[in-house]
Amino acid sequence: MDMGGLPAANPVWVGSSELTMTLDGIVACVDAGAGAVVAKSVNESAAARRQLDIADYAFVSGDRQVRPPGQAYLGDGLLNRSGLAQVDLDDWLGTLAAGVAHGAARDCPVVGSITLGDPAAAARIGRALAAVVPAVELNIGAPHGREARAVRQLTEVEGVTSAVRTVRAAVDVPLFVKLPGQASDVVALARAARSAGADAVGLVGRYPGFLPDLDGGAVLGSWGAWSSPGCLPMSLYWVSKAFTALDAPIIGTNGARTATDVLRFLASGARAVEVVTALWIGGPAVLRELVDGVSGVGDDFVGSALAGTREYADVPALPSPAWLPYTARWMSSGR
Repeated sequence: MDMGGLPAANPVWVGSSELTMTLDGIVACVDAGAGAVVAKSVNESAAARRQLDIADYAFVSGDRQVRPPGQAYLGDGLLNRSGLAQVDLDDWLGTLAAGVAHGAARDCPVVGSITLGDPAAAARIGRALAAVVPAVELNIGAPHGREARAVRQLTEVEGVTSAVRTVRAAVDVPLFVKLPGQASDVVALARAARSAGADAVGLVGRYPGFLPDLDGGAVLGSWGAWSSPGCLPMSLYWVSKAFTALDAPIIGTNGARTATDVLRFLASGARAVEVVTALWIGGPAVLRELVDGVSGVGDDFVGSALAGTREYADVPALPSPAWLPYTARWMSSGR
C-alpha cells in the first residue's frame, strides 16, 4: 500500500508512544508485522522531555473503576499524562537510523514524529529527521497541549496553515499531519493542512479527560488525555467526513483495539490505522491478529461505508417509531 508517497507493508500501523521510544520497542513492532511504525515524538523543549517524569496511566473499566497498575483489558479506557522522548536529537537520530534499517529489510517504514512546540523549531527538527527517516509525522493535535505549555494543540485554520507550511518548507519527505478531534471543524483543519503541504492527515488525536476518584481528588491528580473503544464512533465521524470532503489520504487513529475496529476505520475512509493501546495491553504480538484480520482488503473497501450513508434530510421516515422498544414498557399507555 501507499500512504501519501510512503510505501508500507500493510494498513496496520503502530502509533507514537512510549512503546516506540527505544530501538528495542521499534524492532519488536516491526518484527511483529506492523505496516509502519511511528517513533515516539520529540520537540525542542526541555520542559516537554521533563514532562515524561510525571507521566502516569490509569486504565479504567466499563464501570469506571481504575485498574491496579499493570492491569488492563481490551475494553478499558485509558486516562493518562505523558511527555516526549528524553533524548538528545543526535542520539535519537542514531536510534531512528537503526530502526529504519531494520524496518527497511521487512518493508516496514519507521516514521519520525514531532509534537509541535515552536513551528520554526519543528521545521529544524523535521529537516534533521528527514535526513534519516522516510516520512515525518507532525502532531498538532496532542491533547496534552491544553494542559502543558511545552506542546501545542492547534484548533484554528490559520494556526494549522502556518505551522504546516513552515514545516513543509523544511521537510523533503512525505509529511503526515495529525489533527485534534476536539475543534469546531476538524475537516476544515484537515483541508488547511492539506493545502499547506501535508501529504496525508491523521484523524484524530485523543480527547481531554477528567475523572474524579470520589475520595476528595481526581484520578492522576490532574486532567489528562482520554481514549477508549467508545471513542471509535467519534473518530470515525471525522474520518468519514474528511473522506467525503477532501482528496487527502487519511491515517485513522484513536479507538482501534481489534481487527474489526481497524476494518471500520478503513470502511470510513482511512487508508491506514494507527494502534497503540491494544499493544500496551497485549504486546506487539497482537499486531499479527490485526494484520491477518484485514488481509485481502483492497482499495475498494476504503470508504465503502459511505456509499449508503445519507444526510439527515434524505433519510426516509421509518415505518414505526424507533424509540418504542426502549420506552413503551415504561409508559402506562404503551405508546
